[in-house]
Amino acid sequence: MKRKVLGRGLEALIPEASHPKPVPSEIDIDQITANPHQPRLELDEKSLNELADSIRTHGVLQPVLVRPLGNAYQLVAGERRLTAAQRAGLLKVPALVRDVPDNRLLELSLIENIQREQLNPIEEAQAYQNLLDTLTTTQEELAGQLGKERSTVANALRLLKLPPAVKRLVAEGKLSPGHARALLSAEVSPAEMVRTANVMVKRGWSVRDAERWAKKSQSASARSPSREDPNITAAADRLRLLLGTKVEILGGRGGRQAGQIRIYFFSQEDLVRIYSIITEKRRHDGGVR
Repeated sequence: MKRKVLGRGLEALIPEASHPKPVPSEIDIDQITANPHQPRLELDEKSLNELADSIRTHGVLQPVLVRPLGNAYQLVAGERRLTAAQRAGLLKVPALVRDVPDNRLLELSLIENIQREQLNPIEEAQAYQNLLDTLTTTQEELAGQLGKERSTVANALRLLKLPPAVKRLVAEGKLSPGHARALLSAEVSPAEMVRTANVMVKRGWSVRDAERWAKKSQSASARSPSREDPNITAAADRLRLLLGTKVEILGGRGGRQAGQIRIYFFSQEDLVRIYSIITEKRRHDGGVR
């Protein structure tokens, strides 16, 4: 049985492509309705305005893909081009008209967006998941059909496990997928993941900084006892809030008097910042003269 290869483009997926219907090459924008299965969560305003400026100068160079719907048309692929054309003041857009059945609408829309690399990492991850659900295929088979490495698809899908607040940071480009994978590899709670993600953004951590933090979190989790003293845990939480970094209190449990307080830093700038907080606090309290 010959495998269907999605990576060859939309035309390879639509048998009717070699025998197009005799329709006008340009269609009134007002006659095109939205695609209900559009995988894009949002459109970047800056890039959309740039595309609109380009369209004003050069026109729409790549036709959108539509299907007949009653006396009008429904968009299959090309939402970004269509929206930019509207902003550019165009009344018509070049379009390819194809008879796309309902059960192929989502598939073609997702593939078009993935191939054009117009989705942010979270949208792309969701697109892969939707394709897996729609095509009832495996990650490996999907990767082969899209012409991508299986690890690319697998790593993208992992992003869907992020807490919603962290997904938003990745979607907005404030955190890279590399930062996100480091967060996922750390054995921390969703709340700690969100807090650390915001620290990464605020302090401009590199991916290597994030990976070092994740390794230390994993090591700390392996050393942590199964039953935490709530007072020790509360004290560590207060120190984390004060210093804005990971803090561990080791010992002091089960009647032990001695222990350690471990304060983590992930760059020289982080060390200087933490040192300044501690020394300023001591000056304020009269501990340093």
